[in-house]
Amino acid sequence: MTYRTRLAALAAVLASPLWVAAADPAQPADETVLELPGHQADVFSLAFSPDGKLLASASKDRTIMLWDAVTGEPVRTLKGHTADVLRVAFSPDGRQLASAGADGTVRLWDAATGEPVRTIKAHSGWVAGLAWSRDGKHLASCSADKTASVWDAKTGQKVSHFKGHTAEVWTVVFAADGRSVLSGGKDKTIRVWDAATGEPIRTLKGHTGEVFTLAFDAEGSMLASCASDGSVRLWNAQDGTELKKLTGHQGNVYTVAFAGRELFSSGADRTARVWDVATGQEVRKITGERNEAYAVACTAGGREWATAGKDRVVRLKAPVATAGK
Repeated sequence: MTYRTRLAALAAVLASPLWVAAADPAQPADETVLELPGHQADVFSLAFSPDGKLLASASKDRTIMLWDAVTGEPVRTLKGHTADVLRVAFSPDGRQLASAGADGTVRLWDAATGEPVRTIKAHSGWVAGLAWSRDGKHLASCSADKTASVWDAKTGQKVSHFKGHTAEVWTVVFAADGRSVLSGGKDKTIRVWDAATGEPIRTLKGHTGEVFTLAFDAEGSMLASCASDGSVRLWNAQDGTELKKLTGHQGNVYTVAFAGRELFSSGADRTARVWDVATGQEVRKITGERNEAYAVACTAGGREWATAGKDRVVRLKAPVATAGK
């Protein structure tokens, strides 16, 4: 049975009165539509292509797998990293896939053919975080070497370098206008940098544990962060003011991803959660993971989403009815 066929079958369940109870956060549900086995070790990162047709997964087994997001069938496996692959991200136009690894490199791949395009020897430690600027001209990376950098995506040349974190840097993201870069890490801080010069702008403090992932909403006006303190936090992107603290996860919260007015998170408690960013309330608690859920990803419109983690399996989930509203 294909992913779309399963979605059609699930639609009747979602529309039924029984689903009202399951949608209550107090009554978690397994929304898995299709399981995609294939990796031989932990899956650390997921990314949908901009058109929603491909799903990329990055693994401790040193490979990247590309999946057909419609059928759930494997398309190809990309090999080249010599250590764990920790992050994947599609370029805004969907033509390239970037990957970051524990081998200290950032690698670019042709998304259509799987052929390698360029290897950037980026850092002296693990490259844990990776992000594209919204215009697709630059890549940002961050590392266990306590630094972050911006690269010219076309040439692979370094544009700027950021020093200031006092421990490993796990996550990096561009602001919507591309003029600043934000990073977070083991020192419990989120730091804002001038993307062109590398100069620090401000430091956001609030988390009491290491910061694992940062994500902006589509408008670029709100920043989300998650950490080992079990919380998800929302920040005003303009001035760094903390807006809301979202609690519910037990233990590390590894990943956050926006889908319209909703925010998805996944964590060590083997759950994914959906939050209403306007109210800060938990909308749904989703079970089905057999171990820690390291990754969550959504399509641009928020209709399809997926999770993956320590149990090596990628799970395509039920469509989100309200995300794009």
